[in-house]
Amino acid sequence: MAAKKAKSNTSKDELLHYYKEMLLIRRFEEKAGQLYGMGLIGGFCHLYIGQEAVVVGLEAAAEDGDKRVTSYRDHGHMLACGMDPKGVMAELTGREGGYSKGKGGSMHMFSKEKHFYGGHGIVGAQVPIGAGLAFADKYKGNGRVSFAYFGDGAANQGQVYETFNMAALWDLPVIFVIENNQYAMGTAQQRSTSSAEIWERGKAFGIPGEAVDGMDVLAVREAGEKAVAHCRSGKGPYILEVKTYRYRGHSMSDPAKYRTREEVQKMREERDCIDRVRDMLLTGKHVTDDELKAIDKDIKAVVNEAAEFSKESPEPALSELWTDIYAEAG
Repeated sequence: MAAKKAKSNTSKDELLHYYKEMLLIRRFEEKAGQLYGMGLIGGFCHLYIGQEAVVVGLEAAAEDGDKRVTSYRDHGHMLACGMDPKGVMAELTGREGGYSKGKGGSMHMFSKEKHFYGGHGIVGAQVPIGAGLAFADKYKGNGRVSFAYFGDGAANQGQVYETFNMAALWDLPVIFVIENNQYAMGTAQQRSTSSAEIWERGKAFGIPGEAVDGMDVLAVREAGEKAVAHCRSGKGPYILEVKTYRYRGHSMSDPAKYRTREEVQKMREERDCIDRVRDMLLTGKHVTDDELKAIDKDIKAVVNEAAEFSKESPEPALSELWTDIYAEAG
């Protein structure tokens, strides 16, 4: 089954908002790549470049109070749900001004205020957590929905299917978002996945779903609205397989020799999610080329400010080694 395309009309303001959100993520990730190359970001760093339409489209379908949890390619999710670029960049560089006081790094930062429950380094480990968040919401009867993001590689992990079973059994309001970027680390999806459409695996548990074009922010939003309505109405979980593509390697240390440069270039030139919205804005005469350049300049200023903040923020004090280890039972 082909991934669904968008049908709905969208206003100029909405298009501009999606354009700015996606561009912020891309410019932020490009800057993070630079800081990594300079040795200012340590450990692993997985960039979201190419996949921006996925999280921006789904955040457009979310409401205040909805929750999200994801894996290690998580900076885009943080920015899309409204977390401060300064705090995110400071965490990447291991500084005190970061969301986890510089102790979590790229994979482990959280925001209770924005209902962002972390990136997680263990492949597939966040999926049961997403169901747990949805269980809490169902218990409280608050009408909230949880988004549990994972990749095509994690879709082969056993705990994912244990979670599908429980979510279906208990009618949990959780949307399982498979960010299918075609490659699990270095293995192409068709070499590691027996079923052509990953979302169809939910049928064994009675979970409905669909595939969607993850390079089209409007198609993602439309599918997200359908999934959210399904969950909020008490019908249980829903699966979205969002077919996207990452332009960079799996992590900063990955030379990505398992695919050709021509393949990546073709995606960039023909299917880029930001260029798609840019073309819609220009074709619809909503903005001029100069106005788009001004937007890019403003976003680069925000990102540069975040980078400077992260450089100026001090490293955590040694005493921080002993904090946030235990929780006091009330």
